[in-house]
Amino acid sequence: MDLFTPVVPVERQHENFRRVLVPGRISERAVVSEWAEGFPDRDNKFINEFQTTFNSSFWEVYLYGVFKSYSFSMNWSQASPDFWIATPYGEIIIEAVTANAAEGKEPEWDKKHLMSEAVAKKDFWPLNREAIIRLSNALSSKVRKYNKSYKNLSHVPGKPFVIAVAPFEQPDFQHQYDRAMRALLYNDYVDETAYFKDKALFPDGPPSVRLDEITKDNGSAFELGIFESDDWAEVSAVIFSCVATWGKAVAMSTGLRDGFIMANWGTDESGKSEPRRSRVGIPSEEIHDGLQIFHNPHASNPVDLQVFRRKGVVQHYLSHGVWIRESYDECLQFRFTYASGAPFRDSPHR
Repeated sequence: MDLFTPVVPVERQHENFRRVLVPGRISERAVVSEWAEGFPDRDNKFINEFQTTFNSSFWEVYLYGVFKSYSFSMNWSQASPDFWIATPYGEIIIEAVTANAAEGKEPEWDKKHLMSEAVAKKDFWPLNREAIIRLSNALSSKVRKYNKSYKNLSHVPGKPFVIAVAPFEQPDFQHQYDRAMRALLYNDYVDETAYFKDKALFPDGPPSVRLDEITKDNGSAFELGIFESDDWAEVSAVIFSCVATWGKAVAMSTGLRDGFIMANWGTDESGKSEPRRSRVGIPSEEIHDGLQIFHNPHASNPVDLQVFRRKGVVQHYLSHGVWIRESYDECLQFRFTYASGAPFRDSPHR
C-alpha cells in the first residue's frame, strides 16, 4: 500500500501529511511504509483518508505495525471492528480511535510555540484536564458503538474487547504520559502541578489524588474512575500511547542526518525518569516503546497479561488489591525530535 504518493489535491491534504512529504523525511517514510506492509485497504479509501485526515489512519498503521512485531495473526474477514487478532493467549477484538481537538480549539498541528506557557511553568493541569475530557469523549463513542452494533456481530461475543486510543486533542498532547488516562479510568490523578510548586512537601514524588469528577467548559460534569465499577465491563482494556507519533518514525529511522532526539525514560517503579539524548539516524526506540495497557479489573472478558507483556510496555492492573504499573522502570514517557535542521513546527507529532 503506497501511503505517500499523493492521490488527493494539495488543498485537501492534511497539514501533517504535507509536512512528511519533504525530501528530508524519506527514511522516516520508509519506517512507516514498513509498518503498513500487508495492511489491507478493506474499503478502498484508506489511502485517501491517510492523506486527508492523517492522525486516525496513522494510529491504525502504527497499531498494525505493533501487532506484527508481536507476531499476532489478524483476521480480515469482517469489516469491523478494526482488528481481530489471534494471540498465543486467545483472540482479541480491538477498535481504534483518536481523541481530537474540540470544535473551535487549536488543533494539535498548529503549534506556534515549543510548548504552552502553562507546560513551560510545569503547570500540567490545563493540559491534563483537556486530555481527560477529550479522551472520555473518544472512549464513550466506542462503547456506544459496541453496544449498538459490535456486540451483535457473530465474531465479537466472548472475546476481550479493547479500545486503542491515541491523543491528538491539543498541541501539547505529548506531555500527558499516563496522567489523564489514569485519572479517567481509575480516578488516580498524579498532581505534578502541586509537586513542582513545593517539592519539599512531597519527598516521595508527585502525590496521587482522587478528583472524582471533571467539569467541562459548558458547565456539565462527569465522574472519573470508569474502571472502578462494572459499568464498562464490556471493555476489557485500553491501549494508549502519547508517543506513537511521527516522532516514533524519526526515532526508528536510519541514515546520516542532522538532528537530535530528547526523551524521558522511566528509571524505577515509582515513575521517576531521566532525560536521554540521541542522534537522529541512529535508531533509539523500538515500535512498542511508550505503549501502555490499562486493564479493567471488572472486565467480563479480561485480557491475559501475557498478551502484551514486553520490556518497555507498561501494563496497569490490579493484583491482590494493589495497583501494579509493570515496566514503569524502563518505559518511554516523552520525546521531542529536531530533525534535519527543521524548526519544530515543521515536524508533526513530536
